[in-house]
Amino acid sequence: MNVVAIFDIGKTNKKVFLFDENYKIVWEKSVNLDETTDEDGFACEDIDVLKNWILDRLSEIKELTNYVLKAINFSTYGASFVYIDENGKVLTPLYNYLKDYPEELKKGFYSKYKGEEKFAVKTASPVLGSLNSGMQIYRFKEEKPELFEKVKYCLHLPQYLSFLLTNEAFADITSIGCHTNLWNFKKMKYHKWLQNEGISDKIPPLHYGKDVLKKEGDLAIGVGLHDSSSAIIPYTINFTEPFVLLSTGTWSISLNPFNNKPLTFEELQQDCLCYMQYTEKPVKAARLFSGNEHEVQAKRLAAHFDVPFDSFKDVYFNKKIVATLRSLNFQIIYPKKYDFDILKECPFQTRDLSLFKDYETAYHQLMLDLVEQQVFSTNLVIHNSPVKKIFVDGGFSKNSIFMNLLAEAYPDIEVYAASMAQASALGAALAIHENWNPKPIQNDLIDLKFYKH
Repeated sequence: MNVVAIFDIGKTNKKVFLFDENYKIVWEKSVNLDETTDEDGFACEDIDVLKNWILDRLSEIKELTNYVLKAINFSTYGASFVYIDENGKVLTPLYNYLKDYPEELKKGFYSKYKGEEKFAVKTASPVLGSLNSGMQIYRFKEEKPELFEKVKYCLHLPQYLSFLLTNEAFADITSIGCHTNLWNFKKMKYHKWLQNEGISDKIPPLHYGKDVLKKEGDLAIGVGLHDSSSAIIPYTINFTEPFVLLSTGTWSISLNPFNNKPLTFEELQQDCLCYMQYTEKPVKAARLFSGNEHEVQAKRLAAHFDVPFDSFKDVYFNKKIVATLRSLNFQIIYPKKYDFDILKECPFQTRDLSLFKDYETAYHQLMLDLVEQQVFSTNLVIHNSPVKKIFVDGGFSKNSIFMNLLAEAYPDIEVYAASMAQASALGAALAIHENWNPKPIQNDLIDLKFYKH
């Protein structure tokens, strides 16, 4: 059976899948690897351990007698650089994008390049410190100039993993174009600061996501993708009329591939950004920290009502409770003006839990508040574009209260819960489809459940 192997490297879970020609998963392995620390004692990915795990899994796959390995690709978390010298040796730890960025260095950088506002708009990158991966290169150059001299290439993590197998260094637009401070979206080329700082020679040439490098006879190896851009590929392949994908997890990210209006500074301040598709088209996106908020508030509810943390799993959408809560004026139907920034602060944070008669009622209020935030966030990317459908995937797609309230908030748009095993891995497989798979792509890759409003 012909298969493609996809290494899907998350911050916590590392997975490898074999997909057959119908894109069904036929074999998989996953692991949680121990982190190490960088020279400042900050936790980070252990690049050697990760490298060995990948090479071991690859040897294991090649020995499986019932599969013929045709291609390999990678999808990994973003905002992470691996620095290699001319022999391909890794020069530094794989620094963590959650690491605090030195304030002085940041101030100096932005004042040199026309200030935060102009720079952020040009590069479609909110000011996020280490999460702007280009700023990690700048910091390395400023703090360790002698070591930086030795760098041959700065590779985003997916491209480093591809380099391990091909020994060829490339950059990829999905990693470069995602809030990195590296790409000028107005001119669709690298921002000139890389030239000014003597960094551009250390960025390898761009390679297109759908193209592969041939190795070991006939094996097609992709150059790797940023996981957020990869996860949208199955949707753009299956659906042609305008949609928004609401990808939910710790972050809820609204992605609109049909909105190509340039980002404004106001949108950037409201946590909007651009992702680049592997086809080089920008995707407008808005982020909300709502999976995290749900966890924090669910803990608070569990403590108050003295029930297990995951009691919400047994609470289903109840129209009567919603109607009662609304009539009590706990919540005025959208859009209500708040005297605080609803995108930064969930209204539920300040609600008095003793006013709710039971856990079920309080949990419905939490979901009303989270969905109200979500509508504000999603509207930032729907604005001025002809969206016909919203697909919700990830954790909240399984939450009947969230889904029903969202459908009600968008009476003119069809709202679906979408489920698909391993979207980012599947996207990385589909990206290189024509290089390994003779069959046409079927149109039933995604299971949909429609929510009436």
